[in-house]
Amino acid sequence: MTEHDGLADTFDAERSRLTAVAYRMLGSRSDAEDAVQEAWLRLNRHDPSSIDDLAAWSTTVVSRICIDTLRSRAGRREVSIDHDFPEVVTRTDERSPEEEAVLADNVGTALLVVLETLRPDERLAFVLHDTFAVPFAEIASILDKSPDATKMLASRARRKVRGAPQTDGERHRQRDVVDAFLIAARTGDFEGLLRVLDPDVTWRKVTARGESVTIGADHVVETVRRGQQSRVLAERVLVDGQPGIMSWSPGGKPISVMACTVDDDRMVAITSILDQRRLADMTLPEPPVTD
Repeated sequence: MTEHDGLADTFDAERSRLTAVAYRMLGSRSDAEDAVQEAWLRLNRHDPSSIDDLAAWSTTVVSRICIDTLRSRAGRREVSIDHDFPEVVTRTDERSPEEEAVLADNVGTALLVVLETLRPDERLAFVLHDTFAVPFAEIASILDKSPDATKMLASRARRKVRGAPQTDGERHRQRDVVDAFLIAARTGDFEGLLRVLDPDVTWRKVTARGESVTIGADHVVETVRRGQQSRVLAERVLVDGQPGIMSWSPGGKPISVMACTVDDDRMVAITSILDQRRLADMTLPEPPVTD
């Protein structure tokens, strides 16, 4: 095995961590994978003997690629957040409330949206230090700033992120809204559905044929009405750390994942993933046990 082959193996072992760093920086899974792939291409062009610590080198390269991407986006006024396509679905009883809060704070859509408001250097300092425990001295070398200046960037970012935290009470209210939706759908309480749906709720459906968007609570209620006779199994789950709904066929095959956005005790947006290929790429829980 050549020295370069050894670096390649080590880089592959780092790939998932690097992708996680890039995802939190860029908010887009595809952009994150592109950033890591670009780092890999640069490694191929690099002299292996000049790299003492590949983990540190690769973190630096990926971080700088992300910084350049964010600055380029700012110039084009682009926003790229994959919040419409969840990736991790768990049962609400699989995590403690503390673990749920950590997941929501670290990888949830809300945090990605808040991170979009940070300057690129603030975002990098916050993500690397607070999420991945990278020392300030190492972050400072990436940003070409002093460690003290880097600490100030992270502190400023932390204040912005924590300026609009999601409290335990808000999380419980979100769950209550999702539970109320489920109960009303199961019992055919269409008036109850209207009470928990915003009149202008946006419903995005992602199927194998493409995507469609409807606006208005009546569309949701009518779809629930048409499905009243089906034997679908559905329960509240956590979708990327936020309350949502998953459904299975009687045989246990995943049918859909609903990511729900709740504001002022009503559902204001729903993204339903029904495309079996997308569902196959997601981390999903097993269907509920029935008698």
